Amino acid sequence: MGFLRKASQGIRPKCFHLWRTSSFLRGSIVNSRICPHRFALSQAFCSPSRQKSKEVDIDLSQYPPERIRNFSIIAHVDHGKSTLADRLLELTGTIKRGHGQPQYLDKLQVERERGITVKAQTATMFHKYNPVGDNASEQPPFLINLIDTPGHVDFSYEVSRSLAACQGALLVVDAAQGVQAQTVANFYLAFESNLTIIPVINKIDQPTADPDRVKAQLKSMFDLDSAHALLTSAKTGQGLEHVLPAIIERIPPPPGKSSSPLRMLLLDSYYDEYKGVICHVAVVDGVLRKGDKISSAATGQAYEVLDVGIMHPELTSTGILLTGQVGYVVSGMRSTKEARIGDTLHQSKTVVEPLPGFRPVKHMVFSGLYPADGSDFDALNHAIERLTCNDASVSVTKETSTALGLGFRCGFLGLLHMDVFHQRLEQEYGAHVISTVPTVPYIFEYSDGSKAQVQNPAALPSNPNKRVTVGWEPTVLATIIFPSEYVGAVITLCSERRGHQLEYSFIDSQRAFMKYRLPLREIVVDFYNELKSITSGYASFDYEDSEYQQADLVKLDILLNGQPVDAMATIVHNLKAQRVGRELVEKLKKFIDRQMFEITIQAAIGSKIIARETISAMRKNVLAKCYGGDVTRKRKLLEKQKEGKKRMKRVGSVDIPQEAFHEILKVS
Repeated sequence: MGFLRKASQGIRPKCFHLWRTSSFLRGSIVNSRICPHRFALSQAFCSPSRQKSKEVDIDLSQYPPERIRNFSIIAHVDHGKSTLADRLLELTGTIKRGHGQPQYLDKLQVERERGITVKAQTATMFHKYNPVGDNASEQPPFLINLIDTPGHVDFSYEVSRSLAACQGALLVVDAAQGVQAQTVANFYLAFESNLTIIPVINKIDQPTADPDRVKAQLKSMFDLDSAHALLTSAKTGQGLEHVLPAIIERIPPPPGKSSSPLRMLLLDSYYDEYKGVICHVAVVDGVLRKGDKISSAATGQAYEVLDVGIMHPELTSTGILLTGQVGYVVSGMRSTKEARIGDTLHQSKTVVEPLPGFRPVKHMVFSGLYPADGSDFDALNHAIERLTCNDASVSVTKETSTALGLGFRCGFLGLLHMDVFHQRLEQEYGAHVISTVPTVPYIFEYSDGSKAQVQNPAALPSNPNKRVTVGWEPTVLATIIFPSEYVGAVITLCSERRGHQLEYSFIDSQRAFMKYRLPLREIVVDFYNELKSITSGYASFDYEDSEYQQADLVKLDILLNGQPVDAMATIVHNLKAQRVGRELVEKLKKFIDRQMFEITIQAAIGSKIIARETISAMRKNVLAKCYGGDVTRKRKLLEKQKEGKKRMKRVGSVDIPQEAFHEILKVS
C-alpha cells in the first residue's frame, strides 16, 4: 500500500502541471460545455437529433423574392423522381457526390425497403446562374427550394400539400413507359394550382427508351409543347445541366410582399424527441425572425419562435426566413394536433386574412387494429400515439370487439397507406397486431327514417326491428392506362367489379386510356393486383373519390358454433354475398385447428345461413377395447362419448389464429 501511495503522489504533480500549462486544451474543454461541436468527446455523446440541426453562416437577406424559385418534382411511381432529386442536390453542392445513401431524401426504413416515397421532403439549394451575355458575376446565387413528392395514388394528399408551396413543377416521365395513370393525376393537380409545368423525359439511357413517342403523348394528353421537354438520365447524369437553368428561367418567383404583415402556410409537421413539434412552413408575406411571437389562425394559440431555418438538406438554423422562402419553425408545440396542416401562422396581435388551406384529408379505407396478445394493449396504444405524431393523415378511435378485445378503428388514405402504417408499427415500435378486413364508409337508411354512416360492419344492427331499407356506397373515378391488346380483359375485369364505363380512347397506336366509375369496395383489396396480372404488369391505375351511389348491400356475418365473430363481419353486395360467404368459410376451415369438439363455421345474412363448413372433432377410439360382444355395448360407449363432446362444445372456446385474418383480407 505504501508503494501505491508513493506512485500516486508522483503522478499527481505531472497531471496538474499538464493541466496548468496546456491552456489551449483547458479552454477547449471548458468551451465544449457551451458549444459542443468544438470538442470531439462531446460530439460522440451528443444525440443524433441534436447533431442534425447544424449552424451554418447563411445570410438569407441577400435572396429577395426575385432570386427565389420554389418547385416540386411530380411523377408516376418509379419514374426516377428521387434519383433526379439526388443529382440536383449534387449539382448544386448541397450533398457531395458519392457520399451518403442513394435516394437521399427518402429517410424512412419502409421507403428504402420498398423503393417508394411516402413522405414529401424539402431541400434548399443554392445555384450560381448567369444568363448568356450577363456579366453580373458579383450577383448572389439563386435560392432554389426542391420538394420531392410521393408517386403512389394513396399519397396524392402529400402531393397537393407540396404544390401549395410551389410556383412550378417538374413533370417527370419515363422514356420507356411513357405517360401513366399517376402522371395524368399529378399533372391535373399541378394544372389546377396554376403552376408552370416543365416536362422532363427521364431514363433516356435505357435500351427501350423512345423519347419521340413520349413527346407525342405529352402533346396529345396535356397539350405541352414537346420542344420544351428536357431529355435526361438521372442515373448517368446526361442532360442534367439543362434542368436548373430551365427552373430559373421558366418558373416565376414567389408573388409575396416583404412589406406586408407576416403570413405563413403550414405545410407539414413531425415530432422530434428533443425539439418538440417541427413545422415545415412557406413564408407567403413578411419576415419571420427567431424570438418572434406567432399565432395560429385556426386555434388562436400563441407561440414563441425558438428556432427557425432551412433544410440544407438537414435542419440548418438561420435565425430568419424571408418572403417566398420555405423552411422549418420550432415553436414549442407539444403535439402535432396543434399544428393543423394548411393553417395560417401570423404574428401575434395582428389581424391577417387566412390563406386558402387544403381540402381536409378524406379517409378511404377503415380497418380495426388489435394487439396479437390482449395484454399488449397499452404498448400498442403508445406505439400508435407515437406514430400518429409523424403521420397526421391517420384517424384513430378506440373500439371493442367481443372476439379480439380492446383495439382501434383506424382510417387510412388507401390500402398501401394501411400496409405502410402496419409495417412502421412493427419495425419502429416492435408491435404485433391483428388487422380486420378493410372496409369503406357506407350510409344506411333504416325503417324508422334515420340515417347513419357505418365504418365498422359490426355496428350495423342485424335485428329485424331496425331493418335497413336503403344503402349507399362510395364510388371512385378510376383512370386506367394499358397496352391496347389487353382491352378485352380489362373491360371484363371492370364489369365483374360492377364498374360503369365513362371514357374510352387511345393515347397512341399502342396504349389505351379508360375511365370507369367503380365502387370503392370493389377496388380496395385486390383489384390492382388482378389488373397487373391480366395486363402482364403493364397497366397503371389511379383513382379519385366520387359521390355515393345507391346499392343493394347486406351484412355478412361469420358464426362459429352459432356465435357471431364481429371482427369478421363484412358488408357486401347482395349479388356477391353467396360467393364471398362460401369462400370465407372454406378459408377459415383450413386455418382453424381441430378441437376436442366439433366446430361449425357458418356464413349468414341476418337469420339466413348461406354457407356452412364443419370441422370434425378429434376423438379417442373408445371401441378399441371391445373385441366382439354385443353391438349395444359399443353403442353405449359411443353415446357416452357423444354426450361428453356436447358438454365440451358448450363450454369450449375456438381460438382463431392470426393467419385466418390475413387470409380473409384476400377474399374480396
